[in-house]
Amino acid sequence: MPTVGATHPSTRLAELCRALGNPVRVAILRYLRTQRGLRSCGEIVAQLPRSQSTVSRHLKVLKAAGVVVSEADPPHVRYGVAPEVVEEFRRLVATL
Repeated sequence: MPTVGATHPSTRLAELCRALGNPVRVAILRYLRTQRGLRSCGEIVAQLPRSQSTVSRHLKVLKAAGVVVSEADPPHVRYGVAPEVVEEFRRLVATL
């Protein structure tokens, strides 16, 4: 579960940096930010030169950090950006 607001700002910034510390995760986040509404893993895979299992693994990391949110839409899970966490990241980076 995300720890938004529950940890020291330096710890939270480090957590978010780890989540965003991979080019595939950055590409996923960039893609999701350009979309209206949530997207399935398959839709994300169609935009990236990566396998479904790789994208799923990276989505799991982003979700654990709270950067993306998910919603069950059987048989799919749809993902989107958590704008409040992106803004939190911006605020935390500004304190450097």
